[in-house]
Amino acid sequence: MYKGMIFDLDGTLADSVESIGTAGNKALEACGLKPQPIVSYKYFAGDGADTLIHRALAAAGDTEGKWFEKAYKEYKMVFKKDCTYKVKPFDGIPELLREAKVRGIKLSVVSNKPHERTVEVIDKLFGKDVFDMVVGQREGIARKPDPFGALEAARSFGLKPEECMYIGDTNVDMETGHRAGMFTVGVLWGFRDRAELEANHADAIVAEPKELLEL
Repeated sequence: MYKGMIFDLDGTLADSVESIGTAGNKALEACGLKPQPIVSYKYFAGDGADTLIHRALAAAGDTEGKWFEKAYKEYKMVFKKDCTYKVKPFDGIPELLREAKVRGIKLSVVSNKPHERTVEVIDKLFGKDVFDMVVGQREGIARKPDPFGALEAARSFGLKPEECMYIGDTNVDMETGHRAGMFTVGVLWGFRDRAELEANHADAIVAEPKELLEL
């Protein structure tokens, strides 16, 4: 039995593409560039906010990133005002977390979203007492796919990596989980598809949150 569950945030726990895409498009518009389809942000996201902005700029025609500083500043300003805009838990996630807590499973979030925004989203969607540890991107924390955050969570729980599941929706998450030595699960309700998860060697792939409890 696994004793710890470590989750990605965007696309795994939270349906946040509308929030991310809206902020990204406001950043593009501030630079006089054309907004991109919200669905495109499922592929722009996952590697940190700076990489997301580079990808959005390239899609809007700024392949050299000359507008990066202005766009990145605008993006962070929009998110600081309201990073929970239209963000909601995926169906079945609150029930999954409640049952995991009943079973005594340790719960953590490890995200490439800036730490303050990660905590803000988690607190609003789930409250302050559900997760035992929340790790967002900040100075001194290497971003995923570096396994530092996942391993730090396991250490804080007194668990070995092999006693933990790492759960996410992208290639970055699959690499993070494997590098951490954890049982790595890809979810199909998030930002990417089965082909990406299989290509990046997910140990298991699930279509509904309740399947995680079965694992």
